[in-house]
Amino acid sequence: MASVKYVYDFNEGEAGMKQLLGGKGSNLAEMTRLGLPVPPGFTITTEACNYYYNEGDYPDGLKEEIERHLQGLEKEMGKKLGDPGDPLLVSVRSGAAISMPGMMDTVLNLGLNDESVKGLASLTGDERFAYDAYRRFITMFSDIVMGVDRENYENELNHKKDELGVKLDVELDAAAWKELVEKFKEITREKAGRDFPSDPREQLDLAIRAVFKSWDSDRAKTYRKHYDIPDDLGTAVNVQSMVFGNMGDDSATGVCFTRDASTGEARRYGEYLINAQGEDVVAGIRTPNTLEELGKDLPEPYEQLTGVMDKLEKHYRDMQDIEFTIEQGKLYMLQTRTGKRTGAAALKIAVDMVAEGLIDEEQAVSRVQPEQLDQLLHPRLDPDAKYDVIAKGLPASPGAAVGEVVFDADTAEMRGSRGEKVILVRWETTPDDIHGIINAQGVLTSHGGMTSHAAVVARGMGKPCISGAEAINIKQAERIFEVNGLVVKEGETITIDGTSGKVILGEVKLIEPKVDENLEKVLGWADKLRRLGVRTNADTPEDSQRAREFGAEGIGLCRIEHMLIGEDRLPIVRRMILAEGDESREEALLELEPLLRRDFEGILEIMDGLPVTIRLLDPPLHEFLPNPTDLRVELERLKHVPGERDEVEAKEKLLSRVRAEAEANPMLGLRGCRVGCTMGGVTEMQVRAIIKAACDLKKRGKDPRVEIMIPLVAFRKELEIERKKVIEIAEGVIEAMQTELDFLVGTMIELPRAALTADQIAEVADFFSFGTNDLTQTTLGFSRDDAEAKFLTLYLEQGILVDNPFQTLDIEGVGKLVRMACELGRGTNPDIKLGICGEHGGDPRSIQFCHEVGLSYVSCSPFRVPVARLAAAHAAMGGTSDATK
Repeated sequence: MASVKYVYDFNEGEAGMKQLLGGKGSNLAEMTRLGLPVPPGFTITTEACNYYYNEGDYPDGLKEEIERHLQGLEKEMGKKLGDPGDPLLVSVRSGAAISMPGMMDTVLNLGLNDESVKGLASLTGDERFAYDAYRRFITMFSDIVMGVDRENYENELNHKKDELGVKLDVELDAAAWKELVEKFKEITREKAGRDFPSDPREQLDLAIRAVFKSWDSDRAKTYRKHYDIPDDLGTAVNVQSMVFGNMGDDSATGVCFTRDASTGEARRYGEYLINAQGEDVVAGIRTPNTLEELGKDLPEPYEQLTGVMDKLEKHYRDMQDIEFTIEQGKLYMLQTRTGKRTGAAALKIAVDMVAEGLIDEEQAVSRVQPEQLDQLLHPRLDPDAKYDVIAKGLPASPGAAVGEVVFDADTAEMRGSRGEKVILVRWETTPDDIHGIINAQGVLTSHGGMTSHAAVVARGMGKPCISGAEAINIKQAERIFEVNGLVVKEGETITIDGTSGKVILGEVKLIEPKVDENLEKVLGWADKLRRLGVRTNADTPEDSQRAREFGAEGIGLCRIEHMLIGEDRLPIVRRMILAEGDESREEALLELEPLLRRDFEGILEIMDGLPVTIRLLDPPLHEFLPNPTDLRVELERLKHVPGERDEVEAKEKLLSRVRAEAEANPMLGLRGCRVGCTMGGVTEMQVRAIIKAACDLKKRGKDPRVEIMIPLVAFRKELEIERKKVIEIAEGVIEAMQTELDFLVGTMIELPRAALTADQIAEVADFFSFGTNDLTQTTLGFSRDDAEAKFLTLYLEQGILVDNPFQTLDIEGVGKLVRMACELGRGTNPDIKLGICGEHGGDPRSIQFCHEVGLSYVSCSPFRVPVARLAAAHAAMGGTSDATK
């Protein structure tokens, strides 16, 4: 039996081996295959990582396999790892199948020690360069492999620069770097409890293990959870011969994109630094130059680079994110990958590439992730607003955000998770800040460029971000930042505009965006591919109009209760609920009917020609009544006010009635169809208002399409009783108004018993709409508010739940009930329409499930309609692409 192969030279792989070699390894192999200038190396597979992750050590034979490939690399390079005369230096870099920028670890300049650094200095004739490389290696290795906080070394470096009166690292000479190397080794010895390892093969072994372990780091797990990346993919490890961008003014390192990652424009875009290593660009230590300037600084390598960029984009047929180094005038390619992009850029690139003949319409739809469309629906600054711009930075990720200033990721997470709006303000973010970025409205950094960590991560998440706002001086310890004499404290409100780079003091009015032509074109292509219909949840004419503009094909949930809470209506509703007899209740109902009729007419007119599903009164009645505690307080106050006896008696009577209506568990009490079955006239009034509104429109030549939904049905008999009322009232109104009107009567499936007996219920229903918010509560036994406040976060952390079941459908539990109800319902009523109207109707993964079980449509909030249209197309194509993950 052949042994498992765990290590591949770059010339042994290709792009199709992504799952095994990771994205970085497979693309390095592919570039090697294309004949591009790639420094030689080898890749340790994701299978080895998973074995290490599960077993805690290398698989049998891996050490020997690494040694064979290392010897092959040494032979190819004509150098040996650790050779004191001509040392081979390597980088050790992670690379998962799905790109996770900055989330796992990298070690550069591995192979240096007190002897080989002298050989490097002699070989290059540049002692300063050699010891600069050595101190970088000690810092990175000690931090990543030995667990010594990088800040210890940064503080020592800053102290040395202050001592010598310089500002930039490049201003330090060889003597300074030599002193720092010795000091850095002392720090490592003190903090790690052992000497810095001098054996290069031990360095390599420890670095490989550290990269494997970084797959399970907190930041990597947080990133995977946010982007729904499986935990069992593992990371590959790439061991590659080093090339140096810090060997003088004819050397450089940079990152570039074949198209603009923010706008999608077909222009080359990127940043670089002369005389620097790659970490300097992404870490924001120096503000980089734009790619165009490279043509002036190093024209020959620039011309070669632009040719490579064009070649790679045509080869991969997608926008590429490329890392390069120029060593003494010679170009080397260190990485290419599908570039992360904003939602707007994803749309433009997809549309442009169809026009250029690179991809077809279906590929274009697959290139845009449904979640990215959220970015296009974020607010922007009101152009008529007046505001005070206090600083400007680089427009790293578009969109505007308002929030209170916080200076660390933990505070951003704590406050953001409570629903508070915060802006994370940092000198520059690091991968460890991922949890704070997720929970912030936006990110502002005083250093870094368009390809810094903050920019890349925020752009991928659709968060507004400004980087490199260098006028801002952050004083972390004091929890303030200063800019041009102004002091802004933690907790003060600022507005950031990631489109223009403006930092604004105070809150600026934001306006809602509109659908642009690229989005319309991609959604048009998506509509041709999807099977699922997409409706909206809307209770007002305004929401209905907005949803129709976003492409909604009707309303899947119009909630009557939302029409009853206005100041002019709530007193009437209370009189209806607290009525002591049929006559007084009927009076209240007669007052409500014309108000609701007017509302329904507005909504039905906007949705002319499209179905509108109107749910009859559903929530517990106590939600419409005064709070008994507030009533008691008011009553006590009135008792001490002379001459208020009549009002006191009225309040006492009201309090008594409110107490009488109180329930121990109102969510499972008198609500939904139970109100209609037990409280005469309530169902009838609602139906009259709906049908009269529709008939009014019909007489005006409109085409209202009414669907009346009975909520919280658990028994067939409940629906039978309510359906009979609806039909009798509706037919009576239609006859009286001398018009014709078709309508449907169905129910919301939101109780487990309804799902389990769906075959019986379907016999008296024209449609089912799954109310998965309540179905999730009643299936899991969770009160949503209590669960999210008390234990849901802990359940997610402990792995009891994979996702918040109120955001993404619990397919194993709730989903099984939905699937069963669909099958049972179709069994007795083959023509029944099936939809979903809970929040899950706008969640892409839940939409995938809805497609699989054969629902007729999903319904979601107006702003999620474009997301649902695209997600439905992805579902029809067999799932979402990972192109931009």
